[in-house]
Amino acid sequence: MPRLEVLLTVTTYPLPSKNYTELVCTAGMLRDGTWIRIYPIPLSFLNGLKRDGVLQPTKYSWIELDLEPVRNSKDFRPESYTPRHKDFRDLVVGEHIKTVRNWRFRKDWCLKDVWTNMTDLIEASKDPNFKSLVTFKPAKIHRLEVEETDEDWNSVYAELDKQLDIFSMDKEGGAKIRKRVKKVPYKFCYRFEDETGRISRMMIEDWEVGMLYWKALERANGNREIAVKKVVQRYQDIFLAKNDIYLFLGTTKKFHAKNAPNPFTIIGVFYPLKESQGSLF
Repeated sequence: MPRLEVLLTVTTYPLPSKNYTELVCTAGMLRDGTWIRIYPIPLSFLNGLKRDGVLQPTKYSWIELDLEPVRNSKDFRPESYTPRHKDFRDLVVGEHIKTVRNWRFRKDWCLKDVWTNMTDLIEASKDPNFKSLVTFKPAKIHRLEVEETDEDWNSVYAELDKQLDIFSMDKEGGAKIRKRVKKVPYKFCYRFEDETGRISRMMIEDWEVGMLYWKALERANGNREIAVKKVVQRYQDIFLAKNDIYLFLGTTKKFHAKNAPNPFTIIGVFYPLKESQGSLF
């Protein structure tokens, strides 16, 4: 049962769970540069980590805790681990890696092993390696594509609204209905090509893109068209013009187990500014 240090680099948009509160898939780097996935992590974990009593961002913070490998019939992916203590009583929060010098110190960790060929990556995801987490550098990102989806979670998840949350009490001391995380009614997908010209289209499941949409919607007084345009402006117009984009890719357990043609989705976007040749960063 190893005690591991993890640099958190990925938090996906939350999903409801029958057995827990809303959960996020959290992933990051070990000290040797290899990827690790930590699940389950409750949504409340995203409210910020405390170090010496002071809140600091979740992403790009070092944490240390006891983790158990999950590799079994339920999750065969070698990068998957679960916390020994679900209440995180043993959690130690370390340094937060800032964006200074154009993400120089984040690059030192996140760009140690960069993939550029989707065919090779999908092959590596199969038996016996079952690769399920990587940093990927597209040769070219064509655009951000937007697809409208259902307004709410499917009926199975919607039933969770009726469940009483024993950790949430009203003023009279009785359990109250748990407020459920809102579903983003759009899919935001990058269409990109790899070094061989192979085209892929993958959904961005990062927490950041979801929160960007909700913040833009609030500023636009509920106008969805304006909110979507703000997401496109950020992830397409600005990022593709000014930023050097890398993608954190991860497999979904369901499609990985089914040997889908491409089991990967985008679970995070790494976006330092583009650098001119000879930059001193």
